[in-house]
Amino acid sequence: MSVRVRNITIDCSNPYELAQFWAAVTGYGEHPEDGNHPDDPEALLVAPDGGPALLFVPVPETKSGKNRIHLDLQPVERTRDEEVVRVLALGATLVADHRRPDGTGWVTLADPEGNEFCVERSAAERG
Repeated sequence: MSVRVRNITIDCSNPYELAQFWAAVTGYGEHPEDGNHPDDPEALLVAPDGGPALLFVPVPETKSGKNRIHLDLQPVERTRDEEVVRVLALGATLVADHRRPDGTGWVTLADPEGNEFCVERSAAERG
């Protein structure tokens, strides 16, 4: 028996604002029949390819430690380094730079609420 991952849920203090950041990062969009609004109790972004959605839910506490699970992002239209620059400009912060002189490695960033994620090399860079 198997299951399908329906949502990846992200705890946050402001679901609407964090969803706006992640929409800009990923290209995910609002559900066409039920968009997100600033006063909604949660926010949902759907994947353009039918993959798992991103669900943002409010929690009363702030992030206090390292994530136990995180997203690894692989750029499609840009290089890893170009994507890092783009996402930093959207409001991410640098957590750790694991890039190596030979071009391998990744960069760990945090979203505006401190949730870590990594940006890896694109498929073209791996080829």
